[in-house]
Amino acid sequence: MGFEQLIIRSYEGQSDRTQVEDLERRCEVGPGERVFLFTDTMGDPICRIRNSPMYKMLVAELDKELVGVIQGSIKVVRVHMHPKDLARVGYILGLRVAPLHRRKGIGSSLVRRLEEWFIANDVDYAYMATEKDNEASVKLFVNKFGYIRFRTPAILVNPVNINRSFHISSNVQIVKLKREQAEFLYRKFMSSIEFFPHDIDNILENHLSLGTWVAFPRGESFGSDGRQVPSSWAMLSVWNSGELFKLRLGKAPLSCLIYTKSSRLIDKYFPCLKLPSLPDFFHPFGFYFMYGVHQEGPLSGKLVRSLCQFVHNMAKNKSKDCKVIVTEVGGKDTLLRHHIPHWKLLSCPEDLWCIKALKSEERNSLQELTKTPPTRALFVDPREV
Repeated sequence: MGFEQLIIRSYEGQSDRTQVEDLERRCEVGPGERVFLFTDTMGDPICRIRNSPMYKMLVAELDKELVGVIQGSIKVVRVHMHPKDLARVGYILGLRVAPLHRRKGIGSSLVRRLEEWFIANDVDYAYMATEKDNEASVKLFVNKFGYIRFRTPAILVNPVNINRSFHISSNVQIVKLKREQAEFLYRKFMSSIEFFPHDIDNILENHLSLGTWVAFPRGESFGSDGRQVPSSWAMLSVWNSGELFKLRLGKAPLSCLIYTKSSRLIDKYFPCLKLPSLPDFFHPFGFYFMYGVHQEGPLSGKLVRSLCQFVHNMAKNKSKDCKVIVTEVGGKDTLLRHHIPHWKLLSCPEDLWCIKALKSEERNSLQELTKTPPTRALFVDPREV
């Protein structure tokens, strides 16, 4: 292939939508030896970045055929090694190359052009996330473009059991916060966490954010101004990702298929056993994403679990197609990982974040960051899921 034939340009909604959706349907997500996930953008290929402060999609065209896409977003976040503690970061996601046109440099061309857009918009750092076992992605970003392995969060996935609701302890009180109250608490207790978004108010008031809830021991009081908090408490927010796009399972281990069928039969005929049944993932499904999970106090782990059970019941009762609840926690946050219900079969114990300084003056600081042990807590922006 001659590079003069390859055209990299901005996505044009009316003329490119059909080809981009077709490319998305042909490109799997996830390590092929375990599972294939396919994305249905429901007629809006830029749905995953549309809610970001700044965003762009690029397409690669070869002989008038659309053969690749990439998406990027820009925002301001907390980054401790930055001189002002706040930095402009560019997030790379949605890199897809048509199966018949891989290993031709198309992915590299798309990444290079997106980085140029970041630089033109004064971005300090670019970062991306991929599966730890995705060798092609790791080689492209780490080996070729000089990204540095930064963090390895855990993605926790729990199926929604439509046949059963969780019983929440009568000793736990759960209250929904007003948006202003949630913003105040997040800025007070989580604003010092790595990658905390400076525009948390925009996230909380987005129509996809279903709300923020706090849990604390019944009988204690909770001051929404943050001045009076119980001895133990926990909070989280919920983002309805299923309203943006759907997922569909394309391939799964034989053990997963056997368990899916057998668990439904057991759950149907022997409900007293209370075994969790696996939903049908082979048809498009939506999901809730829990973000901003925070806990304090000796009983906070149990309170986090109660909040997760509350979200499960909400998904079961209010959504027809929400089949899983997803969250992402810091790799060192063993407390949250222990108390957030999840299936190991569906979860990813080590997601991989990689980062790169786009300005020469930030490179020394970046080396310090990657050598510093990660903090336990991590704020994952739901707009980038």
